[in-house]
This record gives sequence, C-alpha cells and structure tokens, in this order.
Amino acid sequence: MRRPAVRPADPSIEPVAEPGVERPGIAPARGAGVRGLGLAALVMSAALLAACGGDDDNGDSLRRSVGAVRLIGEQTLPNDLQVGGTTVGGLSGVDYDPAARLWYLVSDDRSDKQPARFYTARLSYDLNRLEPVQIASVVTLRQADGSAYPNRAAGGVVPDPEAIRFDPSTSSLWWTSEGDRALGLDPFVARARTDGTLTGALPLPPAFRMSPTQESGSRNNATFEGLSLSADGKSLWVSMEGPLYQDGALPTPSSGSVSRLLRYDRNGNVLAQYVYPLDPIPAAPAPGRSADNGVTEILAIDDNRLLTLERAGVQGADGNFTTYVRLYQIDIRGATDVRSLDRLTGASYVPVQKRLVQNLNTLGLKTVDNIEGMAWGPKLPNGRDSLVLVSDNNFNASQITQVLAFEVLPE
Repeated sequence: MRRPAVRPADPSIEPVAEPGVERPGIAPARGAGVRGLGLAALVMSAALLAACGGDDDNGDSLRRSVGAVRLIGEQTLPNDLQVGGTTVGGLSGVDYDPAARLWYLVSDDRSDKQPARFYTARLSYDLNRLEPVQIASVVTLRQADGSAYPNRAAGGVVPDPEAIRFDPSTSSLWWTSEGDRALGLDPFVARARTDGTLTGALPLPPAFRMSPTQESGSRNNATFEGLSLSADGKSLWVSMEGPLYQDGALPTPSSGSVSRLLRYDRNGNVLAQYVYPLDPIPAAPAPGRSADNGVTEILAIDDNRLLTLERAGVQGADGNFTTYVRLYQIDIRGATDVRSLDRLTGASYVPVQKRLVQNLNTLGLKTVDNIEGMAWGPKLPNGRDSLVLVSDNNFNASQITQVLAFEVLPE
C-alpha cells in the first residue's frame, strides 16, 4: 500500500504455457515478449496449473513452528540508491529462492518513476549479525506482449505491485496488484517468468471486483497486499488489506474491522475464504489528519497456520506518519469458510484465531517503518528458521527502506 484484475484485451487468445526458465543472476535481466495476451485472457487453464505441483522437498516447511522471534539485525538502503537506471524503493514484497540463494524484492512503483519492476538481492546473516544488503539486478515486470507496464498518465493496465513469491516447483514468480478504483482496474494475482514476462492470472471472484462508481467490491488501496504459497506448495493464499465495501467499515481508533483471506488451488479455484479480524488503529491521528490499519503480508507456516503482518499508520500534525507493526500467527481451524457470503455485514461466522507473536514497536529500533514484506529465509546455524521483513519507503525522503532479520523460536 502507498500513502500520500484487469480489463480484457482479447478474450479469444489462448493462455501460454511456461517453459523452463533459468533464474536470474547478478546481471540485470531483460523481459522476453509473449505476444498478444490480455490479462483477462491469461486466466490459467486447469492443465497448466495442475502440472505445477508443490515442491517435493517440503518436509522442513511442513514442520515449522513459531513461538516467538528474536531480532538478529537491521540494515537500511539509501533512498537515492540507483540500480540499472532505477530508484530502489517502494519495496512491498520479498521472497527467497533457496536453491539459488537469491532474494526477490518487488517495488510498488506504478511505473511513475520507472517501469514497474522487481529486484534480486543477496542477503547474508547469522545468529548475531545481518550484513549490508546487496542489490544484484533489476527486472522489469512485463505484459504478455513483452512491453513494460504503462503509468497512470498513459492509461491501460497500470499495476500496483504489492507482493511477490518465488515458486520452486516451476522456477517462476507470483505477484499481486492492488488495482486502481479511479481507473476501473481490478486487483489481480499474476504469474510471471523470472525475466518478468506475464504468463497468467488467477480468476477474481465477482465480489472482489472494483467499481469506479458504486461502493461495492474492493476498496481502493486496500486489496491484494498479501500472498503466500501454502506450506506444501499445492495452493496459494491471498489476503486483502482491508474490508470489501459490503463487509463493513474501515478500522478506526475505537473499533476494528475485518478483511478476507482467500485460498486458491493451482487450477484457479477458490478453495475457501476466511475472515481475519483487524485491530483498531493503535492511536488517533492529529485533527484533520488520517490513519489506517490493515494486513500487509501473510506467510504460511503449515496447512492451518499462517503469519500475518498488521501495519497501521497514524498521521501527526506535521503530516508524517508513525507506523505500528504487529506480527501475528493465525489458525484457520474452526473458522467459517465464507466464500459463499458476498456480504459479511450482518452475517454469522467465526473468524480465524489470532495470536500476537511480536509487536515490532517494542524491539528498541530507532524507527519502525512501513513494513510490508515478509519471507522465510535460510536455516540458521543452530537449525532454526529465519524470517526477513522489508519496508516500503513510499519513495519518501522522510522514510527508510528497512530490512530486518529474525531468528524464529519454536513453540
């Protein structure tokens, strides 16, 4: 999400199967075009997705346990850092390819500064220290015809990238866009090669469509912020940042709200939807100023439990935001599957269970910035899991791009 689904191009065009792709290295990658595909036409066929099974070597992920986390270290990236002629900033999602020991970081630049893009990076840390982050390359996110995405002034499909995941079973990427209500652009979950080229998109349930004129469906800037492969790699989790219009009001300092968590199978079918209870905004904004709270990322622990990042921003009289970030563990067992409910307001349901793992504002950091990305990292020398978080600086000089590494302490 930045503070201060998509129209069809040609529904007659067939989806394109994805060949084997080499992972990017240190050199900047270039997108190879797949011609003539509109996003709506890129809803993937069952045959394509069914062939993309989960990672066979997933025993460690299925046995993960999260009791608490311990901060290993913090690094920040300069706001003026340039890589491949682009400004490194707006980092809203992160993921790790363990085979290549390569990290992926997606920027939420809507092609306003430079074309929509992601970065590859190298991170090095142990139990005691996180070394400076090395940005390796920049990769342009490309439409199916090989062209870069346009900005809002140019029109067309303008993406707002918010999450990214590396899929080890296909050596490909998944990423989300929040859409744009004013432009009538729906949120979407896309699939791409590691050279950035679009190869498909998941179908969007009708209740989530963006209406430019009616208060129904997805709210602007409160849609697909979170994305995770399931622990066994056979399905995908997608989380809304905030409530659909028909699901209730946004959070306030005096009351919480709800958002939805969707689970897709690899054929693009929605297996389930669950209700996530959002906290009230932790503090009141200055008079005439704004505040918000929502889910910025999710990460599967096992088949029933996920980590969630809940981030609130509260604007002071000077116009700057104070950020409040909490890391939760949720459990879907016992929660109601609400996929048949287009409207949660007035409905009866049981939300997911939620347990606070860490309030990041109690870690003693000089700044807790706009944390939006979260990923499992490599195993630590003691055999425990590691967790990496990254912040979106909104390309704002008063904010920072912050990278945090944690040791995960099991239950």
